[in-house]
Amino acid sequence: MAVTILDPNTALILIDLQQGILALPIVHPVQPVVQHASELAEAFRRHSAPVVLVTVTGAAPGRNEQVRNNGALPANWAELVPEVNQQPQDHTVSKKTWGAFTNTGLDQHLKQLGVTQVVIAGVATSIGVESTARQAQELGFHVTLAIDAMTDLNLDAHVNSITRIFPRLGETGSTQEIIALLDRSRA
Repeated sequence: MAVTILDPNTALILIDLQQGILALPIVHPVQPVVQHASELAEAFRRHSAPVVLVTVTGAAPGRNEQVRNNGALPANWAELVPEVNQQPQDHTVSKKTWGAFTNTGLDQHLKQLGVTQVVIAGVATSIGVESTARQAQELGFHVTLAIDAMTDLNLDAHVNSITRIFPRLGETGSTQEIIALLDRSRA
């Protein structure tokens, strides 16, 4: 469903816009994705709406079929890209799982602020973004996804998330559509 409304208490969650992730081979040019995410962050801050900046700093335990790189991560792995322009009032989350809500206290933080809706963007669409959107929806938040402010490591996975999964979790829209709704709802 196309984005139609933003609740009065809506927060922005930006997933894994960090040096290490954005250095991986992603399917869309990184600059427009980061630019759109930055525009969303600035709009939310302008309206004194919560901004959550999420980074991944490890991996959940458990086996899978993929070979893990057990070496040390590069020193700047978890550093947010400068374009995000982290501000003191931004809430930061460091996660070790795909979703931003698992063992991070994010649910409690947002509920203490009275947040009822989240706008989610970032990398990777089918991993951190989708997992966080699923968790948010399961926790009772209304979910909106900024589809031009995300990308993935795999084009098929990205398309699947946007066309098949996201419409079942909430509403989708462009950065400009979301900012226009935010501006109108806060006027």
